[in-house]
Amino acid sequence: MPAPKFIRNFSIVAHIDHGKSTLADRLLELTETVSKREMKEQLLDAMALERERGITIKSHPVTMLYKHGGQTYEFNLIDTPGHVDFHYEVSRSLACCEGALLLVDAFQGVEAQTVANAYAAMEQELTIVPVMNKIDLTHARPEEVKDEIEQTLAIERDEVVGVSAKTGQNCDELLAAIVDRVPPPTGDPDAPLQAMVFDSVYDEFRGAVTYVRIMNGTVKKGQKIKFLQAGTTHDVVELGQFTPARVPRESLSAGQVGYLVCNIKSLGQVHIGDTVSVATGEQAKPLPGYHEPQRMVFCGLYPSDGQDFEELREALGKLAVNDPSFEFEPESSDALGFGFRCGFLGLLHMEIIQQRLEGEADIDLVQTAPNVTYRIKKTDGEWLEVHTPTRVPDLGEIEEFQQPIVRVSFVVPTEYVGGIMKLCADRRGEFVRQEYLSPTRVMLVYDLALAEVVYDMHDKLKSTTRGFGTMDYELKGYEQGDLVRMDILVKGERVDALSIVCDRRDADPRGRAIIKKLKKEIPRHMFEVALQAAIGSRIVARENISAMKKNVTAKCYGGDISRKRKLWEKQKEGKKRMKSIGQVDIPQKAFLAVLETGEEDKK
Repeated sequence: MPAPKFIRNFSIVAHIDHGKSTLADRLLELTETVSKREMKEQLLDAMALERERGITIKSHPVTMLYKHGGQTYEFNLIDTPGHVDFHYEVSRSLACCEGALLLVDAFQGVEAQTVANAYAAMEQELTIVPVMNKIDLTHARPEEVKDEIEQTLAIERDEVVGVSAKTGQNCDELLAAIVDRVPPPTGDPDAPLQAMVFDSVYDEFRGAVTYVRIMNGTVKKGQKIKFLQAGTTHDVVELGQFTPARVPRESLSAGQVGYLVCNIKSLGQVHIGDTVSVATGEQAKPLPGYHEPQRMVFCGLYPSDGQDFEELREALGKLAVNDPSFEFEPESSDALGFGFRCGFLGLLHMEIIQQRLEGEADIDLVQTAPNVTYRIKKTDGEWLEVHTPTRVPDLGEIEEFQQPIVRVSFVVPTEYVGGIMKLCADRRGEFVRQEYLSPTRVMLVYDLALAEVVYDMHDKLKSTTRGFGTMDYELKGYEQGDLVRMDILVKGERVDALSIVCDRRDADPRGRAIIKKLKKEIPRHMFEVALQAAIGSRIVARENISAMKKNVTAKCYGGDISRKRKLWEKQKEGKKRMKSIGQVDIPQKAFLAVLETGEEDKK
């Protein structure tokens, strides 16, 4: 068991696609943690979905042994995601480390998420080791990127370590820099046990596997431990470290990172951010834990077959143990039956959870259009927090309607500044500031409504800047907006799953766009179906889906017209009766039509 002074705990943080997982691969290879035969690209991205999409979704801890100056050091590395939606994963990992490798691409330079992650590491008072990756590229611009790092993050350019994670160039220097620059943990192995729970996964055979960083004390196999927040006591059946597979150990002491298996079968007993201490004797103080993550986007998830409701509840429960940044609660809809209202950190996070449910639990899902959280002050002075448009009261009861505002940082090449300014102006954004990171790159900061950002801002940014622009956002607060609830009526009845909240000025074009889209998606019935978009009692758009026709007079050749009239009247009576009792079948694609309100439709 190494002394704390020979332990280094660090994580790799960077913008998406700057090479975090590849650098982790090289470090595993150089420290001979993984043999060349077992080596494969993005080794720590173990989830099938991560390998399929080429992105990191979960933080992955791994322990490596590195010999330096005749001494063996234990490195505990936590590889983190780069996408803004998984920033909560990054913040949890940083709380367990003393240092962070801040990775910057030698061609793309400092990006929006680089800045956000650097500030997050500084807030945790971590030692930052700046690393410039991809120096082997022919179009790398190392000197300019060093200037950007110095100018934007106030980090000395001489401190930057240039490496190529792909070829392994200079990675030895980086390992030495970790030993020299990252401070060792300060814990005392002889103090009472105090460990931070920073993640957990559910194993079908072992129950909940808890990932911990030991702050003080020592934990041994067979010992009785207590989760202070949950107030539950368990026996340690197995403990160990990640290399990167789980390897059992006899004990873990201060400064080490590892896992505990305690036969926990009830999923509600593991809380991320909880503190583990001894069950009897002197207990350590609870650690501060983590801030509750702010869910930004909400949507309804319903099983397409109503029988799968309990299966969906169980699958969501297992996912919530592994990913505490999403939440769910049961709800019912007239159109879709029983399901769950789920909260996510962003649209990519929502997509990933949906794909994990369909892939891991094999449940076919129907998803309603996502929306953000609004705050409403009613005329009687009561404040409501609304996660779904159907809960928005009628216009007459609303005194104040508030929406979340985010501060968005765009990092773009200088030639695209005009395009980004127009994009933000079209969405009623407020200009905050403009900063030149280098002669060719600019950081623009705007305040925008979150609803305008989450739907398609990322796609629009990429198309406006030909893929060179990046963005990052943080919640600024709530501000009053001129908002309305728009209901969609099918055959005169409100379909709760199709209601949306939008800006009053966008309501008419958006209503028309949705109705046109629904007309294409809903199949024709034996009777005419009226589609309407309404704000309160005012109809802003209407389309009719005409009835299927049958030529009832096909057999009448010539003869008296009254015979044909009689058949037409009979058909009309039948259609009228069918219209009063017939049900309109709305397909799943129609529920997503609400999302595709596209700029093209507004024009």
